[in-house]
Amino acid sequence: MKLGTKFIHAGVEPDPSTGAIMTPIFQTSTYVQEAPGKNKGYEYARSQNPTRFALEKAFAEIENGKYGLAFSSGVAATDAVMKLLQPGDEVIAANDMYGGTYRLFTKVFEKFGIKFHYVNMQDANNVKGYINSNTKLIWTETPTNPLMNITDIEALAVIAKQHKVWLCVDNTFASPYLQNPLDLGADIVMHSATKYLGGHSDVIQGALVMNDESLRDQLYFIQKSTGAVPGPQDCFLVLRGIKTLHVRMQRHCENGEKIAHYLRSHPKVGKVYWCGFEDHPNYEIAKRQMRGFGGMLSFTLKDESMEATNKLLSSTKVFALAESLGGVESLINHPATMTHASIPREERIKNGLSDSLIRLSIGIEDVEDLIEDLKQAIG
Repeated sequence: MKLGTKFIHAGVEPDPSTGAIMTPIFQTSTYVQEAPGKNKGYEYARSQNPTRFALEKAFAEIENGKYGLAFSSGVAATDAVMKLLQPGDEVIAANDMYGGTYRLFTKVFEKFGIKFHYVNMQDANNVKGYINSNTKLIWTETPTNPLMNITDIEALAVIAKQHKVWLCVDNTFASPYLQNPLDLGADIVMHSATKYLGGHSDVIQGALVMNDESLRDQLYFIQKSTGAVPGPQDCFLVLRGIKTLHVRMQRHCENGEKIAHYLRSHPKVGKVYWCGFEDHPNYEIAKRQMRGFGGMLSFTLKDESMEATNKLLSSTKVFALAESLGGVESLINHPATMTHASIPREERIKNGLSDSLIRLSIGIEDVEDLIEDLKQAIG
């Protein structure tokens, strides 16, 4: 089945009682039982909800996996993966990643005795020196947030399997339209479904997808026991968003490519971070494991003063200054004070995230309007 057809039909079947083509919003907290212990597969909505189950089936199908789980946010999904671990376990994590993930690791799970090693994963071999008998998980993003670094998922998967550790890939920036980490050997795929899967900046949600039934059962137990589940209305919105993922991603990619090249040619722009440039350090890996290069990019001005950076951030008229990404509208973001503010400045600078870095989430507007907006804002 081709991608577009898969995204439109994933997880959704006509409602058997009415024939409704869309999965109904089952807005209920509990279910009537015929007799004690005798039910129709649903007991309590924290554990089971038909709308959520349809979405979880869709998550699995679009990621070429067997099992999907929906969470109340991307961070909640990440939290569930971390709860597979025990005190004394160690995690090898990418040194360039979403600030909320770093905050969760350092401020929450380090206190419970989990040790984290932050490694530059642009060369997958860099993780080998950190693996020991306590290592249980490798956590990576690709492309990374916000420097658009690329990790070789297949190479990491080989290392993970050699040492019998899990590999979890945050696939938020690429989406299942561009990349399927399970096909490349990953054990778990994580999404902030708030972003491209929902696609309309109107819902907060997370997703996990995997192939191993035992791993699914463990994660489902955590999901049920901790209660980090999305409501049925939110599940309905993401189900609807997935139906247009392919057409949106096509436009995100087209606009992203044009804007990346426009910025690179601008005399006042310094460095542009976009994984579609042929001189990107891991361009060949990106080309091999992705179907396109996405709508996310970052850049700096040649004048890296905060005065020049703040002037640009405050001058756009089409690009909205806001956190998040992946919606139909274009957003401009300042990672140092917004999405990555929880990472200490010295750590950010060490990993290449400067105070003057600007991140763009390219929407699906007419690209001429987006370029004109950047032109007037840069000056």
